[in-house]
Amino acid sequence: MPTSPTRHPVSRFQALFLPALLVMLALAAGIGLRDPSPPDEPRFVLAAQGMVETGDWLVPRRGREFYAEKPPVFMWMQAASWHLVRDWRVAFLLPSLLAALATLWLVFDAARRLWSPRHGLWAAGALFVCLQFGLQAKRAQIDMVLVALTTLSLWALLRYLLDGRERRWLALGMFAAGLGTVTKGVGFLPVLVLLPWLGLRLTNRVPPGPRGRAAGDVLAAVAGFVAGAAVWLAPLGIALLRDADPALHAYAHELLFRQTGTRYVNAWHHHQPWWYFAQTIATLWLPGALLLLPWLLPAWWRRLRRGDPRYILLLGWVALVLLFFSASPGKREVYIFPALPAACLAAAPLLPALLRRSGVRWLLCGWLLLLGGLLLGAAASGLSDAAWATRLGESRGIAAADMRVVLWALGSLGAAAWGLVAVFRGRQVARALVLFTVLLWTTYGLVVGPALDDSSSGRALMREVEARLGPQDEFGAVAWKEQHMLQARRPMLDFGYRQPLHLQWQEAAAWVAQAPERRWLWLPEDALGPCVDRERAQHLGRASRQEWWLVPGTAVDPHCEMPQVAREDG
Repeated sequence: MPTSPTRHPVSRFQALFLPALLVMLALAAGIGLRDPSPPDEPRFVLAAQGMVETGDWLVPRRGREFYAEKPPVFMWMQAASWHLVRDWRVAFLLPSLLAALATLWLVFDAARRLWSPRHGLWAAGALFVCLQFGLQAKRAQIDMVLVALTTLSLWALLRYLLDGRERRWLALGMFAAGLGTVTKGVGFLPVLVLLPWLGLRLTNRVPPGPRGRAAGDVLAAVAGFVAGAAVWLAPLGIALLRDADPALHAYAHELLFRQTGTRYVNAWHHHQPWWYFAQTIATLWLPGALLLLPWLLPAWWRRLRRGDPRYILLLGWVALVLLFFSASPGKREVYIFPALPAACLAAAPLLPALLRRSGVRWLLCGWLLLLGGLLLGAAASGLSDAAWATRLGESRGIAAADMRVVLWALGSLGAAAWGLVAVFRGRQVARALVLFTVLLWTTYGLVVGPALDDSSSGRALMREVEARLGPQDEFGAVAWKEQHMLQARRPMLDFGYRQPLHLQWQEAAAWVAQAPERRWLWLPEDALGPCVDRERAQHLGRASRQEWWLVPGTAVDPHCEMPQVAREDG
């Protein structure tokens, strides 16, 4: 028919543009409406602010100390975002948003190339509806940027291995892996995809590349990885050669050795059993993992037995990532996040057929109904003065009005889940999942995040500190939290962050003794110790699960010795 050529591009545009627009709006919702909150966000923004203010971008700082737990690449991105938008409330979340959108596009494009454009939508949609993806996309943590880089690396390496062995894709994939490594130590993981490919090559299941190119390919791979890692390691190496500062060399040793190799082999916290990531997949990879894996696993196995190189590379790499992290005693749920896009890629060609099964459709509808019921139940019980909501608000310092806002938002989401099942049940349940996910992250960004901001960001507590101090007063902090330094409305002197508590107290007591009438100390209750006259100390309230105090210098005994108790290593 003569009209079909004009209708087809329009429908294809709508099929791509409208979902992409909804996803983009959901992930961007709330940017600029909240401040950084724990975990991790305040320390990264604090380091990025220091870079902007001092011009020293090489080594991030937390207060007066070097911050040696993570490389500075993510903080560079936040500082660069601030130079672009000049607003920290926007800038600190911008790298995660852009990384999430880039990851979705890479997954879409990889599935389009491996299978078809239609499967690209299925792969991107499957990734978007997984809980862990949205949680990381809405947080200013390194992991979303890391996953964007590992997905870029895997995307390029798959193009090299499966699509003509073009050297430029090998170089790009290795460059992204090198850059990912200096963003967070495990950024090299995509290189492991070469192991299942080597198995395919040895069994002659993939055609050999052009003759005489092996040496050139190796050179391109090494050069690409080194170039990516050199983005940060090159300036650091130059600084170490030029500067004999022991603190700088200790920083490099801590980050390059203890926080990478030692942390993997002999982790000092986050100890978990070897099967820990099974529970991570069963919860944070919902709804797909728990509900679809019973059908996906046998289907994947059949394709692996047929020797399909696409599945062997994708699923082989996912298995290697799980094995790599399971072998370490220290485990956190975000560690296996890089494997989620590859799992969604491997699931994409199977999803259309799976969702034609009535059992799968009813199971997904049941998931939405169950989730909606839990949200409605929590909201109803909390709004009817349930003790658990009151206790939760008091323990976290959440104002009663803010708690009500959160509960109403949860109830609205629960009602929306039930409404979507009523409208899109049956064959359209996939649309219900996507639309619920859009509503979930939009509500979190526009309502829940801002409602919790006063308590979680530390802004309310620091507002109270400011109200208690006079115009000429100074205050220092002992056993402080990053979010509080970030929210302080006047300069806050710190006595170290990692420094043992008794040494912090030694410096703090000497400092307040110089001008006890106008100098104050601010600290949590477990750091008060025997050196403070509690009758003259002022209780500020509860935040960050601790009670906080403001102590005038006149209430501090400068000759008292604090017991030697080191802070927890984290």
